[in-house]
Amino acid sequence: MTPTGVGPMGRTGSKIPSGYRQFQVQKFTPEMMEQFQQLFSQVSPDSYLGKLAGGDQEAFAEMEAPAKRQFSALQGNIASRFSGMGQGARRSSGFQNTMNQAASDFAQDLQSKRMQTRMDALKELMTFSQMLMGQEPYETGLVQKQQKPGFLNSLATGFGSAIGKGASEGVSSYISSGFKGASK
Repeated sequence: MTPTGVGPMGRTGSKIPSGYRQFQVQKFTPEMMEQFQQLFSQVSPDSYLGKLAGGDQEAFAEMEAPAKRQFSALQGNIASRFSGMGQGARRSSGFQNTMNQAASDFAQDLQSKRMQTRMDALKELMTFSQMLMGQEPYETGLVQKQQKPGFLNSLATGFGSAIGKGASEGVSSYISSGFKGASK
């Protein structure tokens, strides 16, 4: 399994020197790798946290739905209160002002909470991303390549072996002859 960011030049942006090759050893167990990859999906733009940080309207609509239901109930209570005051109270400026103020307060509170949620989501994404990026599931390094002997290297090696063998046979025969020629 090749991790992202590793290609023919090694880790992205690094060049492998001539005469060396890169090795890579996975440090994580298969279970750890699976969990590591799943955790990366939590910081993607399509994750819930990513959508909140990006200001996705659908994510906020889902989260704000209970507050909107509560606000509808509040509007009903205000209307009931003004209805109890007699005929025409719901058409009065007092009713309109109360409803407008409640709507304004609700909108401001919702916007404030939305902005705070986005900021919190961004902080969480940054913290989580830094934690994940600090992990090293692979150990990588460089090793010197084995040099394949060329024709001249093979010839020289073979010639050197032959000379060495001949010399050692000469010394052997000299020793086995009892150093007869050495005393002369």
